[in-house]
Amino acid sequence: MKTNNEFPHQGWNLDNSYARLPESFFTQLTPSPVSSPELVIFNDSLASALGFQSKELQSKEGIEIFAGNKMPETAYPLAQAYAGHQFGHFTMLGDGRALLIGEQLTPAGERVDIQLKGSGRTPFSRGGDGRAALGPMLREYVISEAMHALGIPTTRSLAVVATGEVVYRETELPGAVLTRVAASHLRVGTFQYAARWGSKKDLQALADYAWDRHFSDLPAVQNRYLSLLQQVAARQAQLIAKWQLAGFIHGVMNTDNMTISGETIDYGPCAFMDTFDPKTVFSSIDVQGRYAYGNQPRIGEWNLARFAEALLPLLDDDEQAAVDQAQDVISNFASQFRQEWLNGMRAKLGITNEEKQDISLVEDLLGMMQQEKADYTNTFRALTLGEYPADTALFAGSAFKQWEERWQSRLGRQTCPEAESKQLMKRHNPAIIPRNHLVEEALAAAVDHGDYDVLHRLLAALADPYAYSPEQTAYAVLPPPPSQPYQTYCGT
Repeated sequence: MKTNNEFPHQGWNLDNSYARLPESFFTQLTPSPVSSPELVIFNDSLASALGFQSKELQSKEGIEIFAGNKMPETAYPLAQAYAGHQFGHFTMLGDGRALLIGEQLTPAGERVDIQLKGSGRTPFSRGGDGRAALGPMLREYVISEAMHALGIPTTRSLAVVATGEVVYRETELPGAVLTRVAASHLRVGTFQYAARWGSKKDLQALADYAWDRHFSDLPAVQNRYLSLLQQVAARQAQLIAKWQLAGFIHGVMNTDNMTISGETIDYGPCAFMDTFDPKTVFSSIDVQGRYAYGNQPRIGEWNLARFAEALLPLLDDDEQAAVDQAQDVISNFASQFRQEWLNGMRAKLGITNEEKQDISLVEDLLGMMQQEKADYTNTFRALTLGEYPADTALFAGSAFKQWEERWQSRLGRQTCPEAESKQLMKRHNPAIIPRNHLVEEALAAAVDHGDYDVLHRLLAALADPYAYSPEQTAYAVLPPPPSQPYQTYCGT
């Protein structure tokens, strides 16, 4: 791999602040080169927002960077160390197939990580090849960009490069490297690593770095580390509420997959729910349903508790006082989440003020949806449009008609004009989501046949999920009932 100044016109403007942390937090190394890199998808709008020259980035030299064969002059590729509770079990982890090449300083004054995922083995690789397969990298590209369009905080995808090499899973698969963009890759697991294997000084350096990176615009506080815990709790409550409101199931909410920034990260066994059921699980390995849709808020609170445990040495010199402060934050999480979720549900129903009975209105609707096996997204789409398909069991029942009367009566008790209420619903109820069968269809066309047209059409439709355009209608049609439950997979 070459690190030189061949790329002055591509727009690289990298800093490496993470590399100024204690060396125990990372290992510096170079990506493993690949034989025949080919750019298969590129995010032009994101590239421009980051200050890149899109045309130059898609040149042969730009593709070499995305593949890890060359590096910009100011890159400092490194693998980050972290730990994590994976399905409740604590273990040492780290970037086993990804390298942070630096932090792009954007024209808007932001600092974002640029990471290559699938760039080869690292000292943290646990028996794997350090590579990634084309299908999962395209899946992350599609889902992360769809999440962004839905208004859900997320890492972004800049490019996917096919490597021209194969990776070995159950079968031989085409390899790929994803270029991921993130506010940072600081995780709950990064703090767990520092608390377990670092000194208090290391932990403090990490906490100070996280504060300066993500919360420096906040007013000065007496206890920065308590405020850090509070801010992370608030962002996680907001994030998971947005997941629930969109019917999104992350699938692997291990502590190493929960960011301090409040962004969604690591799109492995994720999927969007069709039929509403809080017990919905898609991950093939989550046989106990630990990370089911209905459990996500509780797991968020559990992860926050692990973050609080890691911060205890910094919260107060008195151990009991530190525990009490942490417990206060954790015990408030459920109500924070509940308020964020309820406010979001009010918006999905066009409600602009608050009444105590709103929660029963929402829960009664969800209960009917579960009983009638109604589609989550299309139910709210129908409410938004005021069009109730006669062949849908939910809308044909008397219970729904009684509920609708209550809803309309509730809307009548607010001063907001009906037109504004409808617009509020349109802004919070997507007309389409990345349906599992549509994503699989697009991936199969790309991976198996080299046909990216299906993928590009899907991405175009998902780019504005609240448009309610005629072109989106086909993407809202449900597939035939599957012969077996849909499954997704980790670590692919």
